[in-house]
Amino acid sequence: MTEGPLLVADGLRKSYSLPGRGRLTAAEDVSFGVPRGGSLGIVGESGSGKTTVARMLAGLVRPDAGTVSVDGRPRETRTPRRKAARLARAREIQMVFQDPYVSLDPRLTADRCLRTALRLHGRDEDLAADLLDRVGLGEREAAARPRQLSGGQRQRLAIARALAPGPRVLVLDEAVAALDVSIQAQILRLLDEIRRDTGVALVFVGHDLAVVQHITDDVLVMRQGRIVEQGPTRQVLTDPAHPYTRLLLAAVPGEGWDPGTAVEARAAALSS
Repeated sequence: MTEGPLLVADGLRKSYSLPGRGRLTAAEDVSFGVPRGGSLGIVGESGSGKTTVARMLAGLVRPDAGTVSVDGRPRETRTPRRKAARLARAREIQMVFQDPYVSLDPRLTADRCLRTALRLHGRDEDLAADLLDRVGLGEREAAARPRQLSGGQRQRLAIARALAPGPRVLVLDEAVAALDVSIQAQILRLLDEIRRDTGVALVFVGHDLAVVQHITDDVLVMRQGRIVEQGPTRQVLTDPAHPYTRLLLAAVPGEGWDPGTAVEARAAALSS
């Protein structure tokens, strides 16, 4: 018997009111599934709606329509009032941001940060050492506060903080975009190991197609709030069917890159 998707987004829609400009549709009829231990990339240019989708998954933005389900159970669109329900919701999906300071308390050492998160979710505080080890942080980093860590170390700590509740899904919004290429590779390798070891599903939101190709099994391409193409990552990024996907690929500099090709691809995408 084939196991169904762990995470399912069905018909997500979100629009915003802009004073004097009517309404802006940030996401329209966005649907996809991610299996246990799977990884999905969501790509597109700025303004494509990918971050809005990520925030709807994590419960930071309420959708106007549609549902998000984890293991067959729809997530509430409103934050539950009961503490037990809020904690149970947090154990479903956690988010890792581009800027790790968003989820880190500057006053706490790395060890205390993780112990606080573990205690909040009713887990053994001694798991902090295991989490630090899993993300490659040692005793010196454990005793350091965020400002005393490098960018890569802070992002490792943010990942450990997100793993503390024992989530089923990690949503990563441009989580390596601000890091050097060598550090990006280390973080991507770490994330791949975590999903294979724990079965956590990853949703990786980004604009760097090389990064997405490295870390994801499947990908969906968004443009102006809508999905224009989706499928296995290797297939979509090597043999794209939609002009917009070809535009994104043509805009990536590489050996033999021709800016004229990118211009032509943009013209084709805009006319589609």
